[in-house]
Amino acid sequence: MCVAGCMERVYERLSRRGFFLCDTTALGAAAAYTAMPRSPSYAAEPRSFSKVVDLTHALWPEFPTFFGKPQVEVEVLFNYAEHKFNMKKWSVVEHTGTHMDAPIHFSADGQDAAEVPIGNLVVPLVVIDIAARAEENPDAQVTPDDIRAFEAAHGPLPDGCCVAMYSGWEKHLRSDRYRNPDEEGVMHFPGFHPETAQMLMSDGRNVLGMAVDTLSLDFGPSKDFATHYAWLPTNRWGLENVANLGALPPVGATLVAGTPKFQGATGGPSRLIALV
Repeated sequence: MCVAGCMERVYERLSRRGFFLCDTTALGAAAAYTAMPRSPSYAAEPRSFSKVVDLTHALWPEFPTFFGKPQVEVEVLFNYAEHKFNMKKWSVVEHTGTHMDAPIHFSADGQDAAEVPIGNLVVPLVVIDIAARAEENPDAQVTPDDIRAFEAAHGPLPDGCCVAMYSGWEKHLRSDRYRNPDEEGVMHFPGFHPETAQMLMSDGRNVLGMAVDTLSLDFGPSKDFATHYAWLPTNRWGLENVANLGALPPVGATLVAGTPKFQGATGGPSRLIALV
């Protein structure tokens, strides 16, 4: 949580002409809520934005799922014609649509969705573009070499950031290519290599989140979920089925992750916004 007065300062300075992140003292307090990972330490600085990008796919009952079966049911409880108001009941599996993987999703005692500190959900966003490679090879992964090349071009990853993979895979969202199973049922889509997850937690890097425009942080053929198991148990979080990453610059955007706040939730559908 932010220290006393932090949120008031945010509200005062949040506008289209100036978006202010909590100062380092507040960020330290927010991250102190968890022993893992290290507290964010990026410097406080004014951030302005001129564009808001929606990183969230609309959710519908047939949204593609990792297991292949629908995970959304909708029941009409009241309708305007009969009752003069509308209300529906939604039954949704946590990991459906654009959603968060909370640390507890792949750990015994990690933070649940409600326990992730709010200060860890408004963070710098960087985008690693592997779309050209993914077009040729659906099993493409973000590798340590991609991170090195990115840092050579754009400088070190910002402290406390989220690193997103843009593979261009969202163009397949409404077709079987999104899951892309072969004859044996093995899926083929891009993701983060486990060695990259380890790299993002080493050599002084302080990355809090990982995001993909596919069904999983791990690439489709993975059988051991090595990236999930490396990343989430350290109280870092993941975002899957993210939209419109291709509309963002490699650096300079701020992610506002409106993630679920259900006690005990292992994740849940999320509204993600980028301020550019």
